[in-house]
Amino acid sequence: MLIFRSIKHMRSQLQRHRERGQRVSLVPTMGNLHGGHISLIEQAKAQSDIVVCSIFVNSLQFVLTEEWDKYPRTFETDCQKLRAIGCDYLFAPDDSEMYPNGLATQSRVVCPSFTDILCGRSRPGHFEGVTTVVSKLFNIIQPDESVFGLKDFQQISVIRRMVEDMCLPIKIVGGPICRESDGLAMSSRNVFIRSYERPKVTVLKESLFEVGHCLAEGDKDFRGLERHASKRIKQLGFEVDYISVRNSLTLEEAAINDRDLIVLGAMFTKSARLIDNFIIRLDNSRRDDSEEKKQGGL
Repeated sequence: MLIFRSIKHMRSQLQRHRERGQRVSLVPTMGNLHGGHISLIEQAKAQSDIVVCSIFVNSLQFVLTEEWDKYPRTFETDCQKLRAIGCDYLFAPDDSEMYPNGLATQSRVVCPSFTDILCGRSRPGHFEGVTTVVSKLFNIIQPDESVFGLKDFQQISVIRRMVEDMCLPIKIVGGPICRESDGLAMSSRNVFIRSYERPKVTVLKESLFEVGHCLAEGDKDFRGLERHASKRIKQLGFEVDYISVRNSLTLEEAAINDRDLIVLGAMFTKSARLIDNFIIRLDNSRRDDSEEKKQGGL
């Protein structure tokens, strides 16, 4: 695996592959890689000739400076994991390379359709930071496709809309949620969960899955299901950011006749913010267990 720090050299290297007609995939990350990231790399390898992973802790998408400061940096370990899985290139620029004119005067990419709901309500400016850095990465790497984890469902929805609106010739691919043995969705922020809270944090996944199964059985009391899930989480001492049943295609609040649904949730522990979701397609709600585990939904 070759590591590139400069935009110029990364572009030059990838141009050689394009001249050979090779297909390039990008997996953008902020590092502190876990099993979920590795599964995205594997998915990209299966679909492309060349895989680029990027590691960049993007200060533009953090609401608070202290969140950026404490984000785990595990670069050497990340490199070992990427080499072991057979990633071709790592693009790891620093702030001065990505934002040479500083953040204050950096041009921004805004996708207003999905950014003021759900995670956007409690994290103002977050998705603007995401779309800005992802658009820059797309411009630098110029991938044929880019793979994102479905755990961050709102994020991938925002990026898909950005790609559509900006007429970018890039296929956005979603990778299934990877979970720990007890069901907790893998996340770089899981390291912040305090030990005494760890046995209880699976309540988020369990509550969302309960809502999902109720929806699959025909329950249309969306607000009632949301309230029940929130109550269950609060009873264990966690703060609920949101629990919301939405149309999985539009992210609008679910309507009675919707067939493509998703229940999304976010909660706060004492030191971490966790998100998860559960996808329900009512026309095909009777999947076997193996398919449910693979997709993270029904």
